[in-house]
Amino acid sequence: MERAAVFDVDGTLADTNHLHVTAWWEAFRQAGHDVSMHAVHRAVGLGSSDLIAHLLGDKRDTEEDDTISAAHKAVYGTYFERLKPLPGAGDLLRRLDRDGWMVVLATSAGGPELTALRRAIDADDVIRATASADDVDAGKPAPDPVEHALELVGAVAEHSVFVGDTVWDMRAGTRAGIPCVGVLCGGIPRADLEAAGASAVYRDPAHLLASLSGSPLA
Repeated sequence: MERAAVFDVDGTLADTNHLHVTAWWEAFRQAGHDVSMHAVHRAVGLGSSDLIAHLLGDKRDTEEDDTISAAHKAVYGTYFERLKPLPGAGDLLRRLDRDGWMVVLATSAGGPELTALRRAIDADDVIRATASADDVDAGKPAPDPVEHALELVGAVAEHSVFVGDTVWDMRAGTRAGIPCVGVLCGGIPRADLEAAGASAVYRDPAHLLASLSGSPLA
């Protein structure tokens, strides 16, 4: 029976959350909306349409959504060549592969953005599959991305683990019936991750790797 180590990417394996905050803040500013960076940060991890709805509400002019999303992509795209992995990201994925885990990504990113993220992580030799925003109808906190990631490698939820950095990750994993591990490197407090379903929390991939023997990924 296959077991999968499913990973979110932004803020979990790649140090990108604050770049997304800046890009979304600028996109909203260009559209004439005053949205605080703190509010944007708390929404990072949602898919584009869900993030806009979360921050502007249901009474917004939805005809602006595509323009705002495109502006975010344009600003964030200027960072692609400078994206950096978080400490220990590649080493953690390779260690899990050696330990018999099927390493899978479940991310809201897709297209050129996902390509840039995978290049930054530099662990394609052990990544078995990727469930991206392009593959599912509903993004996190819906369970769809996590469930699809498991399906791609034929893994069972109760024997697998999902690692992420946001409450949206933890809620998606919990709804998919998979044990969840949180990391703090995306900037979300430990208490929030635990309240959303994290059974264990680590500082970053390097801390998880160093603590592997006592973790849910042991």
